[in-house]
Amino acid sequence: MKNIYKNIIVCFSFITLFSSCETELDLQNPTALSLEELLQTDDGFITLSNGVLDAYQKVPANEFYLTELRSDNSRANSENGNFPLISSYNVEPNNGDVAAYYSNNMHTIKHANTIIDNRFLAPENQQYTVGEAYFMRALCHFNLVRAYQNIPYIDKVLDITTEEALQYKQLPEAEVYAKIIEDFKTSIAYLDNAEQNKYRPSKGAAICLAAKAYLSQPSPNYGEAELLLASVVENNGAYGYDLIYTERAAATDFNGNGTISDSEYNATLAIDFGNVFGNEFNGDYAEEEIVLDGSWSNTGIEKNKEIIFSIAYDLVNSDNYVTPDSGLGDQVETDSESFSFAMTLQGPSNGVNIATNELLEVMSPELQPVRFNATFIALSYNPSILTNDTFNAKYPTNGEIGDNDWIILRYADMLLLYSEAILAGAQSTTDARAIEAYNKVRRRAGLEENSSFVLTKQELLDERRAEFVFENQRLFDLIRFGEADNVLRQFSIDNSLNYTSEKKYLPFPQREIDNLPGFYNQNNGY
Repeated sequence: MKNIYKNIIVCFSFITLFSSCETELDLQNPTALSLEELLQTDDGFITLSNGVLDAYQKVPANEFYLTELRSDNSRANSENGNFPLISSYNVEPNNGDVAAYYSNNMHTIKHANTIIDNRFLAPENQQYTVGEAYFMRALCHFNLVRAYQNIPYIDKVLDITTEEALQYKQLPEAEVYAKIIEDFKTSIAYLDNAEQNKYRPSKGAAICLAAKAYLSQPSPNYGEAELLLASVVENNGAYGYDLIYTERAAATDFNGNGTISDSEYNATLAIDFGNVFGNEFNGDYAEEEIVLDGSWSNTGIEKNKEIIFSIAYDLVNSDNYVTPDSGLGDQVETDSESFSFAMTLQGPSNGVNIATNELLEVMSPELQPVRFNATFIALSYNPSILTNDTFNAKYPTNGEIGDNDWIILRYADMLLLYSEAILAGAQSTTDARAIEAYNKVRRRAGLEENSSFVLTKQELLDERRAEFVFENQRLFDLIRFGEADNVLRQFSIDNSLNYTSEKKYLPFPQREIDNLPGFYNQNNGY
């Protein structure tokens, strides 16, 4: 599918948090190079950086289960293994997804630290790879602190045979966030002149994620976040960022009668919204409640100006096989895979990405005529009788090994984060900049603009829910807005679930605690 650079995998097992580093790179072939030999090649740092991106491919595979499935957006069918335990807030420290998500992020961090530890050897024309390493290290720790709260911050390659591993204790989340922000800011300097590429870390992506970290920390720094976001939002043309959006005059005249109805315009905007995710609509237009009658297929996001940073996936037959278009032939083994089987259109068969009734109440075709058509596959949707037969359609891959890229950051997120920073934790704001950024996202969704000259915190949170549903943002949004307990406690009561305030965060993986007995503390509630 997408022809992104693939990697030579650097050493480090991720079975446990701290693992020994082997002398040789884990290529499992006769042409394997040692790290020392690789660093002396012309493109050694590029190869290592590609390895960081490749390692990250495994991270989103568990993310949906541990974030979206623990929000009020998605629920699991009671017949599917451990998924109901996760969605009912009964996840245990020895849960495989809990452990894998932690390990996969730490695995990527180890790849990044290999570059950072050797950064002074990087040639002038490969300095950007150092910036990518700082970026990815920060991103992975950002994932972990939001999911587990108290984590160690690993800033070098560790060897369990030395005492240094024991120096990396769990830190309070405020200290973790300070290090994350420092790493993102360091990456900005290295990436300042790097080419914009949605498949690689960039200056714009680093700015936005640094701002998001400022907003997510226990004591948000709204001022710093606003300054960072303003530097991009108010100069988006220079970065090449914008929403995919069709003006009404350019909308498709499906009926061919020379006029554009509201329904036709919404259908055009729904197709636009699907294009954000690299999806193409295959079907017919019908001037009914559901204006698009057909299905979605993925065609790729290469020319998508809304995507700021994403992880590319190549179609492969199975794990550990390179694709014909990778350019690597038989030199290395790769582990390209779909980001999450459960998030694809296989949802109707495995029953994991079912929309909750609470979500359907605010994401009906009537209330969200654009987003509904681009987000859901409704097998038996009835607007008067909410059912559990409505599934995620943002990722229309038909199989576990799929061809959807995983989008980490897009411009709509940056716009709404900008409004959030200006709101600065208040219940409302009259700032025209915040309202305009909010309205830009609503215009693309075919919704009425806010004309009251007041933007409320609740409106912004609701907009984020509709815009980013099934993109693994809802739980983190609720926590960041200080609404997790209010929303999820009521959601739990209404659905006979077991949410408590301590369940906002995942348990620290039991195998990490067992690996260093007495060193780590389990999170409260587990």
